[in-house]
Amino acid sequence: MRTVELLCSAELDAAVRAAWGRLAAAGLPSLARNTHSSNRPHLTLAAVDEFPPGAVARLAALLDAALPLPARLGDVTVLDGSASLVWLVEPAAELVETHRAVWRVLEDGEGHNPWHQPGRWTPHLSLALRFRDADWTLVRAVVGAVSAGSFVAARSYNSADRSVQPLAGYGG
Repeated sequence: MRTVELLCSAELDAAVRAAWGRLAAAGLPSLARNTHSSNRPHLTLAAVDEFPPGAVARLAALLDAALPLPARLGDVTVLDGSASLVWLVEPAAELVETHRAVWRVLEDGEGHNPWHQPGRWTPHLSLALRFRDADWTLVRAVVGAVSAGSFVAARSYNSADRSVQPLAGYGG
């Protein structure tokens, strides 16, 4: 699987990582426990089995023109159909249009993940996987609040070899 992901500004990245740390310290599931070098806060725009020919260059140009994008965070919740604890990202017009444009670039790709398709996509930053029922008062107190930040770079993650390919505005 290949993804297209937006990466957080330094301040937003630090805030999400701090929330991961507080969840772990409270004994709750957290992405802080994933120590792979590719694990960092991100917003997934699309996931496909394979990129169509020429997609990387087209995605890079599209995302270079779109970034930075504002990120206003909303509620903390568990996504329907999954057990992922997430921070919702309010779907600003610029973000929604960038998402649709990424899907147009990937329309000839194989194996689209339907969770990310326009009209069904729920923009979010993941906090924990395999999250089950919990004391929501504790969860909200532990996570804290972040109101806004920005997305400043883009990458593609390849699940086959756990590698990352920079796409735009990438600093690491």
